Amino acid sequence: MAELVDSHCHLNFDPLNTMLPAILARAAAGGVSHMLCVSVTLEAFPEVRALAEQHDNIFASVGVHPNERDVTEPTPEQLLALADHPRVVAIGETGLDYYRSEGDLRWQQERFRNHIRAARSAKKPLIVHTREAPADTLRIMTEEGAREAGGVMHCFTESWEVARAALDLGFYISLSGIVTFRSADALRDVARRVPADRLLVETDCPYLAPVPYRGKTNEPSYVRFVAEQVAQARGTSPDVIAEVTTENFFALFQTATRQGPNTSTRHTA
Repeated sequence: MAELVDSHCHLNFDPLNTMLPAILARAAAGGVSHMLCVSVTLEAFPEVRALAEQHDNIFASVGVHPNERDVTEPTPEQLLALADHPRVVAIGETGLDYYRSEGDLRWQQERFRNHIRAARSAKKPLIVHTREAPADTLRIMTEEGAREAGGVMHCFTESWEVARAALDLGFYISLSGIVTFRSADALRDVARRVPADRLLVETDCPYLAPVPYRGKTNEPSYVRFVAEQVAQARGTSPDVIAEVTTENFFALFQTATRQGPNTSTRHTA
């Protein structure tokens, strides 16, 4: 398979951080050329940034996940300052998650707004997490001008209607191992319909391992199973999906520098 990019992973999480050399070796052997290690708290951000500083093929983001409580609440100014680093290519992950949170969630919405404001100022794309909150997610993205920053709806699990609305805002759609699950027919339909130039693949590791590793610890090398399933849904080859999603990654995250010349040929997926 052509080179792949894991556009969303958490290499600083247990247990991946305890066996990182082996994880990275398997990724390289599996054709994964680059990875984006995503921040979920400001407290852990130095770990994420350090990984990107230590490895030419790992990039970092800065942000606070919508489910994180009892952590430093980020201001736009803090996010903007931390994003001012050559290895930090995105703001997030951010967004809304009503599945795991209860009560008055205006705090979560305000956190999301702060990330969008920071991304607009930093001119770096957003990594958006949404779960059981599509209407509010899209509304806040529209109200805060998220289109100006651009970004990706990561680990997408919503309907085609939600995908289309996000696409209309200029966002990319990233698919994870969930697309390989037997019950994911609706998501495979989304995978089939997303325009080729707005498609990304990811692992979200160490979570959501794809079939045939479902229930086990996920890792970047498994992103190829996501690409294979997306290729099957679209009636094309895994090589085409690998090439297209790799090109899309560098088109979206424009401050991410690819090591070596780009020799891939652009295909239609």
